[in-house]
Amino acid sequence: MKTFSPKPKDITRTWYIIDASEAALGRVAAKAARLLLGKDKPSFAHHIDCGDYVIIINADKLVITGNKKSGKIYYRHSGYPGNLKATSLADMLNDQSVIVIQKAVRGMLPVNKLRPNRLARLKIYPGAEHQNEAQKPVILSMKETK
Repeated sequence: MKTFSPKPKDITRTWYIIDASEAALGRVAAKAARLLLGKDKPSFAHHIDCGDYVIIINADKLVITGNKKSGKIYYRHSGYPGNLKATSLADMLNDQSVIVIQKAVRGMLPVNKLRPNRLARLKIYPGAEHQNEAQKPVILSMKETK
């Protein structure tokens, strides 16, 4: 019996919608990263990009737990001496809530040459409306059942 290895032509990609207002940032990012990787597919292979498209809506209503709004700091550096900039999560949510989710998902993907293509399949919208109705996306519920 030979080991099955998927070919790029064998990959079928589906579209999923995740509502960011239903769960915490880490849970939304982890679910999105898992879908982008294609880990839930039976034809998953580490060396081939077999993931799906992910649409995240309501990025402005993102749920943050604990003291992360004041305690989590995002750093960026221009490359010039003394130009280290620091921004708190609260300021990032007010100005650029889409980038907060994008950075969280990017950090959960493996660092290899497949990561840019996987991130290109991630679509994040600040409101409930999105432009991908023609693809007939499947809505995933992030609400926990008890």
